Amino acid sequence: MVQYHRYHPQWRKGDKRMEEDEESQALIMECGSSGCYIKRTRPKLISLLFLSVLCCCFILAPHLFCPGSTFPLFYSFGVEQESPVANTDANTPLCSSISNGTICCDRSSIRSDVCVMKGDVRTHPTSSSVFLYISRDTKGFIDYGEEEGDEELQHEKIKPYTRKWETSVMDSIDELDLIAKKVHSGINHHCDVWHDVPAVFFSTGGYTGNVYHEFNDGILPLYITSQHFNKKVVLVILEYHSWWIMKYGDVLSELSDYPAIDFSGDKRAHCFPEAIIGLRIHDELTVDSSLMEGNKGIADFRNLLDRAYWPRITSLIQGEEQEAREKSGQKLSLFPTSEPLMKMEKEVQEFQLEKPKLVILSRNGSRGITNENLLVKTAEEVGFRVNVLRPDRTTELAKIYRALNSSDAMIGVHGAAMTHFLFMRPGCVFIQVIPLGTIWAAETYYGEPARKLGLKYIGYEIVPKESSLYEEYDKNDPVLRDPNSVNEKGWQYTKSIYLEGQNVRLDLRRFRKRLVRAYDYHISKMIKRRVQLQSQ
Repeated sequence: MVQYHRYHPQWRKGDKRMEEDEESQALIMECGSSGCYIKRTRPKLISLLFLSVLCCCFILAPHLFCPGSTFPLFYSFGVEQESPVANTDANTPLCSSISNGTICCDRSSIRSDVCVMKGDVRTHPTSSSVFLYISRDTKGFIDYGEEEGDEELQHEKIKPYTRKWETSVMDSIDELDLIAKKVHSGINHHCDVWHDVPAVFFSTGGYTGNVYHEFNDGILPLYITSQHFNKKVVLVILEYHSWWIMKYGDVLSELSDYPAIDFSGDKRAHCFPEAIIGLRIHDELTVDSSLMEGNKGIADFRNLLDRAYWPRITSLIQGEEQEAREKSGQKLSLFPTSEPLMKMEKEVQEFQLEKPKLVILSRNGSRGITNENLLVKTAEEVGFRVNVLRPDRTTELAKIYRALNSSDAMIGVHGAAMTHFLFMRPGCVFIQVIPLGTIWAAETYYGEPARKLGLKYIGYEIVPKESSLYEEYDKNDPVLRDPNSVNEKGWQYTKSIYLEGQNVRLDLRRFRKRLVRAYDYHISKMIKRRVQLQSQ
């Protein structure tokens, strides 16, 4: 189930980023939510004077020569002295462009930390470390382990999971050591697998196993972080699960052209020219286009899902058509004069296709609709063609995508399965049944994200009489009259009472109004579409 942990921004001091200038003097870049600045450790007088003059030149130059400009305050100094890096594009995240031979960590987000390593990046086959090697101008040989004369320039720690603010789950996430070292250069650098594309490191631990968290904490942040590589990126996974790879293989194939790497299970040393450690996350089940390169949004993510699942859906359709042809052949052999019957069956099918399709996501166990059969009957009376879908953890995602992608409306009770609204086409109707004690979560996790996708969202808040809790508690009990006061007692109360201890029996006369609204919305949309087509 979805973990109902609200977070509050707690801005804290930024991380330290240490690099090297041409004289091998240590520099520290401190980054926070407002930007970065450089300070030097162990300063010498001459170097300090030189740096002061240099900074003055940088500050005054634009005013002397470019009166209308502003000078960027974000710099990146590396071993190879490249041009200063400015985060001038609002769509460009911090640390998105750094000098070769450096590590930059963005710890300004309350949701996740993200570090970027650029240069000679190598995994260590027997530890939880990722090294960035910076060569000296002396002969030697690079190998793993501590070598005499190696100098550690920077050491960062990171847990690459997107619930940074939730201590309880972050305690279970594997931590990576990111180490920048200055080492002896040499001709033969030990490496088992050379990659000429960047890597993205992330964890599939935590709440993985719950479909909401798999998309919200994993798949969507992975899209946000890696899509700009255009599939030329290697995915390196901590707490690797074979079942997760199988479940999301279709989606991963649209994000990377390369097989994913099991960080702990693969004992080979992998080398990359660049690595991103950790994933960026915007909000619940969405993509903020204002923060994305090329202004890509949640609709673009859904297009990716379409590309990912369509080959499998095509295969399913072809298999069904073949089976139908075989059955049809059997019928013709049994009833050679059944042409009128076939014509009548075709007419019935065409009539059915005119009706809007409604998918009911059925739940087993808690928060199930106990009068679901009557709901189906009512929806059919309103005018829907109803399909009851009962997915479980083993149900192939392509099959769920196919059912919802071809639907005009979906009904479901608040819970992790509502994540599948991402499979619906923009413009369709999503009706979420909201049990007692779940109003805030239903709106935050599914209602608002559904609107951002372009769905017509209708929330149906049940009244106490529609909850099974009505039979268990006095009508004046806070559980029924004031669920917020119960939720304020803590997650365990919410979980045991409202999530695990409640079922729903819909008042169908009341709920019918939502069905009619959904039906009318669809019909009016179809009429407008036909008018537009006729006018062309």
